Amino acid sequence: MKTSPKDFFLHLGVIISLYISTVSLLTLVFNIINNAFPDNLNFYVDPYSAVIRWAIACLIIIFPLYIFLSRTTNRDYVLSPEKRNLGIRKWLTYFTLFLAGVTIIIDLIVLINTVLGGEIASRFIFKVVAVLVVVGLIFIYYIHDLKSVAVIQKSRRTLLASITGLMVLASIVSGFMIMGSPVTQRLMRFDAQKLADLQTIQWQLVNYFQQKGALPETLTDLRDPISGFVIPVDSQNGLSYEYKKISEMGFELCADFNVNSNSNNSSGMNYAKPIGVGSENENWSHAVGQTCFKRTIDAELYPPTPKRN
Repeated sequence: MKTSPKDFFLHLGVIISLYISTVSLLTLVFNIINNAFPDNLNFYVDPYSAVIRWAIACLIIIFPLYIFLSRTTNRDYVLSPEKRNLGIRKWLTYFTLFLAGVTIIIDLIVLINTVLGGEIASRFIFKVVAVLVVVGLIFIYYIHDLKSVAVIQKSRRTLLASITGLMVLASIVSGFMIMGSPVTQRLMRFDAQKLADLQTIQWQLVNYFQQKGALPETLTDLRDPISGFVIPVDSQNGLSYEYKKISEMGFELCADFNVNSNSNNSSGMNYAKPIGVGSENENWSHAVGQTCFKRTIDAELYPPTPKRN
């Protein structure tokens, strides 16, 4: 039977949506496993769960599309059984089986390599299971799709579709539990912007100290129309950040935060310590509400610049 343009693009759409859904599901599951079994050697974790967001977004859109296109092709097979012998169908199905086998082999090689390099054993085990289950289901489905009669195929197809649907749903729910709601994500982004503003102000204060030999009394002293520096304000409420000079070389910066950065490391933020600026509270971890960061400038590391005559 000759392949029509409709048949070609319909089968191509099924395969492409299958590949995207598979990659997104495995990416999401791997990140869930990484979150469940954190590695202390990972010094930075994406605070906004960007990878998880992308995986969830793809699954929400692409996986239902795959189900729809698959059902459409299966309806065509019932109405026109001869379409099961279409060349495009067999080529893409066998290519998918080949790709599934190659994926299992490559993923197992990569996972074994990572565990030999010190990967946490529990992570390795669960990731191997995830690959075998997800790719194995695809392999089993398309093997039966090629060889089974229509009645048997339908019952097995329904079972595999139900199992896969539950896996996808459970993974999406777990992903939301890790990254939080869109509202939580927005609050975290506000907090990140506040920290970036405080770090900018901090280094302007250090620069001011080096140029003037003393800390400013207020933040307004930092304004410099020549360099174009404008003092940042809280992007969430438009208010100025709190600054207090507590000694000749010590100061305090305060802001009002929405999310606790240390609660089970949920935000994943690991803040770098500004070398030589402080000896107390030398990080940017914060609680909910107003948090103040005390800093003391090390004059040996940041000496005042000698004035030219």
